Amino acid sequence: MSDLALRLAGVGKSFEAFEAVRNLSFEVPRGTICGFLGPNGAGKTTSVRMMLGLTAPTRGTIEVLGGPVGRALDRIGFMPEERGLYRKMSALDVIVFLAGLKGVKASVARERGRKMLEAQGLGAFANAQIRSLSKGMSQKVQLISCLVHEPELVILDEPFSGLDPVNQDGLETVIRDLARRGATVLFSTHVMQHAERLCEKVVLMAKGEKRFEGTLKAARAAAPRYLDLEGALSEADCLALPGIAAVEAVADGEGGRLWRCRLAAEASPHEALKAAFLKGLDVRRFEAREPSLHDAFIVLNGEGAAHV
Repeated sequence: MSDLALRLAGVGKSFEAFEAVRNLSFEVPRGTICGFLGPNGAGKTTSVRMMLGLTAPTRGTIEVLGGPVGRALDRIGFMPEERGLYRKMSALDVIVFLAGLKGVKASVARERGRKMLEAQGLGAFANAQIRSLSKGMSQKVQLISCLVHEPELVILDEPFSGLDPVNQDGLETVIRDLARRGATVLFSTHVMQHAERLCEKVVLMAKGEKRFEGTLKAARAAAPRYLDLEGALSEADCLALPGIAAVEAVADGEGGRLWRCRLAAEASPHEALKAAFLKGLDVRRFEAREPSLHDAFIVLNGEGAAHV
């Protein structure tokens, strides 16, 4: 059995003259939570559709759970960005019906479905028609339908879209639980905070191309780090400190001017701060700022640094 849940090699997709995805290659090991990240229009949904066999790549190869996607469809759970449930069916009947398409017996699906609805706080709505449920409740039913056949690979396309903060936290818990049980989760999103909390690995896309593949730590390393200094300081004072590569005046406050100092690669903010105190500089407030995944994506996307 392959150690990879997903492998793309040189994948591209063209729609006549428009090239939606270009030379996309990456791997997702089994049991991993992987964020498939990028802004709207980056090519994420087209790529997901190719992974699921819903559209054929123009070029390149895709392996899912060790073989062609057609052999693995019953072992994949998929929640599309555009939610689609039969509005006149009850929540439980929808779950049972969709589980049947994956080869799960109706009696088994019904028992699992009831338990999963209860776990999501929807036990009292098992027999309610989809059209009577709120958007958040419907999305929970869609998620259950995606998971009821206990898939090995779960692909979620913009799963947090439209959810309130409470339900977003609930979905993050579900994703962590899936990984703990050994499933592989790939989710696409343009909101970096979810990936930052969940992912062991990220793939960053922009304009149809992969810009980065690796760990969160490696992604963040692509973005600059900063030391914020506030006080009676000049630009020259800040630039004279060890490891400071550039300086920007951010604001004037009660404690003096706030300077955002970009650190050189491998430079220590502690050494710069120590030097400031040894020089007797009037530093009234300071903060070391490590880059976020959002900062890293801005740089990897080719849009430059988030600040100076």
